[in-house]
Amino acid sequence: MAHRGWLYLALALVATSIVIAWAITHRNARLDSVSVVGLGQRDFESNLIVWQGEFSRESKNLQEAYSLLQRDRQATEEFLRSKGVQPTELQFSAVSITRLYTTNYDEMGRIRDQHFAGFRLLQTVRIESADLDRIEGISRDIAELISRGVEFNSGTPQYFYTKLDSLKIALIAAATADARRRAETIAHHAGTSLGDVQSASLGVFQITERNSSEELDWGGTFNTTARQKTARVTVRLRYRL
Repeated sequence: MAHRGWLYLALALVATSIVIAWAITHRNARLDSVSVVGLGQRDFESNLIVWQGEFSRESKNLQEAYSLLQRDRQATEEFLRSKGVQPTELQFSAVSITRLYTTNYDEMGRIRDQHFAGFRLLQTVRIESADLDRIEGISRDIAELISRGVEFNSGTPQYFYTKLDSLKIALIAAATADARRRAETIAHHAGTSLGDVQSASLGVFQITERNSSEELDWGGTFNTTARQKTARVTVRLRYRL
């Protein structure tokens, strides 16, 4: 029994020595480097607007519905051209055709029968322009078009930035410089000097409405509803000390 006690004591001492050695090794490893996150951020204004609307006609006669839709298309194009929209900025979609039915139900809510009610033809017009003010004004004032008998549904404009690649490069540079400043501050106050970069990783780009509480997403955010936006990206750097 005495020999067994000494054996347990020896094993305990060995285990303790291993734990202490591991702690010292990892403590020193942590002191050999510093990890920082830098932020690159810039406000910018969109330089491209995309706006679309749709108009439709219904009739039991397909040819009649198509003829009415063509008349609406002509009225829509004339209206937009009168507002200064250029032909190169306009794009009409193909006509979509939907068969309409009226459905009758029994007292249990089950379908009893269906009857053909006609055709619904729909066409979409899309405008892509660098003249944001003009297209914004048109999207808010389609009363004149409706007064011509066109059943026009206006969508919400979307805003884009065509120089996004250049902006991303500038943000990465700013985030990297910010990360280095943070690392230099830590090294200075720790009484040591900053060494080489050991690793670097790039976060996702976040583009949100300016001065908004819009939530960020781990997969990245790309706001298209706001004209004024803010772009952000983070860079994580690990430096040797």
